[in-house]
Amino acid sequence: MAEFLVESELSAYEIERNKPMPNLTHGIIQALLVYQLMKNYENQFSIASEVTLNTSPEFSTPDIIIDHIRKMKLVNEEARMSVAPLATIEIQSPSQSPEFMVSKLSRYFEFGVKSCWIVFPALKAIVVYQSQDTYTIYDKDEILKDPVLEIQLEVGKIFQ
Repeated sequence: MAEFLVESELSAYEIERNKPMPNLTHGIIQALLVYQLMKNYENQFSIASEVTLNTSPEFSTPDIIIDHIRKMKLVNEEARMSVAPLATIEIQSPSQSPEFMVSKLSRYFEFGVKSCWIVFPALKAIVVYQSQDTYTIYDKDEILKDPVLEIQLEVGKIFQ
């Protein structure tokens, strides 16, 4: 059972991905992040959304992953990634507490992810974690700098 809603209220989407169904704001932020990352780093990284990771004790589906450049497998693609991507990005939904968002990170770091971002739409801020205890907060007036991946991103372009 997902930790964010009572089981009887869950949609098929929420059960399958173990997270809330995104609203319009979430979808726009996700699209803008993918766009900005692709625009600036398409020759350095593969950027994908809604990829399920084979984390334990249960699988996880971050909103966005950043990984090494990979060619798409048009057939026989594994349903869940068994090798950790370089980074995960989670966008907070209204039903998710900040504590819940942070609690997801330990699963990603244990899986081997090197950098985790959490986007807080209401704060117009993105927190970049290098480990569970090492992070930097960037607001809409700043340039996000991920020292692990050497990525820079104008936070304001995500919340325009």
